[in-house]
Amino acid sequence: MIRQADLTTGFRTLLSLFTIYLIVIKYNAYITAFLIIVAFVLDGLDGVLARRQKKQGIEPSKFGPRLDVAGDRIAEYSYWIIFSFLGVIPLFLLFIVMIRHSIADAFMGAKGTSSKLKTKFAQIVYASKIGRGGVNLLKVVTFSYLALVYIAGYPSNIGLGLSYLLVIYILLRGAAEVYENMIE
Repeated sequence: MIRQADLTTGFRTLLSLFTIYLIVIKYNAYITAFLIIVAFVLDGLDGVLARRQKKQGIEPSKFGPRLDVAGDRIAEYSYWIIFSFLGVIPLFLLFIVMIRHSIADAFMGAKGTSSKLKTKFAQIVYASKIGRGGVNLLKVVTFSYLALVYIAGYPSNIGLGLSYLLVIYILLRGAAEVYENMIE
């Protein structure tokens, strides 16, 4: 049985890829930005659905959490890649994000789950609703704004500032993951 959460993850990943296409063809900036927002809202919804199904006694998908992370990475990397390719942001930001995710995901994969984080810093920055919500909000604002920069000519320095802020936040979260795994 395919869970609603997994279907939502698949749909939001495809929607993210579709928005990449809309960015490339410079489709209506506001519709494209809105669809980016919808894709990120669906990212939150798949977690809500997974928790609800677990409470209802529906057997968790063996691959559900991994599918969610894969969807996250596909969507996020796609945005970083396209905005780098289009010259909206510098290429080195893409490399920083990919290296951070690769290292932190390897550590977290060895550990199993973020729910085992022990330090207060890691719990707040990485595992809490505030930490997760903050980074996702910053992603949706950044990527939506970068679409507006490319498609509608919005000021690029604001998009660049948002990008740097997002990378700093991502690095903090990654540092928390790596530190947690090194103290064990």
